[in-house]
Amino acid sequence: MLAIIIPANNEEEAIGVCLRSVSAAAACPGLAGEQVLTIVVLDACTDGTAAIAHEAGAVTTLVDVRNVGMARAAGARLALALGARWLAFTDADTTVAPEWLHEQMALGSDAVCGTVSVIDWGVYGEPMRRHFDATYTDADGHQHIHGANLGVSAEAYHRAGGFEPLATREDVAFVLALQAVGARIAWSAAPRVVTSARKLFRAPGGFGSTLLALAQGRLPMSQERGA
Repeated sequence: MLAIIIPANNEEEAIGVCLRSVSAAAACPGLAGEQVLTIVVLDACTDGTAAIAHEAGAVTTLVDVRNVGMARAAGARLALALGARWLAFTDADTTVAPEWLHEQMALGSDAVCGTVSVIDWGVYGEPMRRHFDATYTDADGHQHIHGANLGVSAEAYHRAGGFEPLATREDVAFVLALQAVGARIAWSAAPRVVTSARKLFRAPGGFGSTLLALAQGRLPMSQERGA
């Protein structure tokens, strides 16, 4: 069994589209019919996120921590307890390609760090899009780390100790832990996702906050590793 894990904190406006894309990825013929479990970690949700997740057929688990590291860890614990051999992580404001999960598995690595793309730059405009396109490495061999496009085997997850209880950059800390235990990591642009450029981001040090820092001139894109 494979598992897709999505942390969510009041994401009723975005998660429906995310879950439809995840459902398509779970049905990819390349997976040869292997069972795929979708887990939504409802972190202090007070809106309609839970109802949307249930309607989409996702398994849900509740936490009240407002902490993305703890939320990802909770989803991973549930997936592993249910027998998942591979954990694929994305975010509620992200859509994944139909081949996303298959592409992760096809790389044959202990873990996969994928890239992200943004279609709607409306809140930032054309200058940000041009800057992103010119400075972001959307190719194999990149060194970006995104919780919105991350996969790991159950065995490597255990060896690395899982996600730390961090409110931000939990994905970076986890990948560093994977490297420390000698996990084989594929830095690949093959698993495709499209994520949000929203300014009302949830994680204070994630991709959304990085874009805001860029817009304010506080950070060059070359330093965005781990956003």
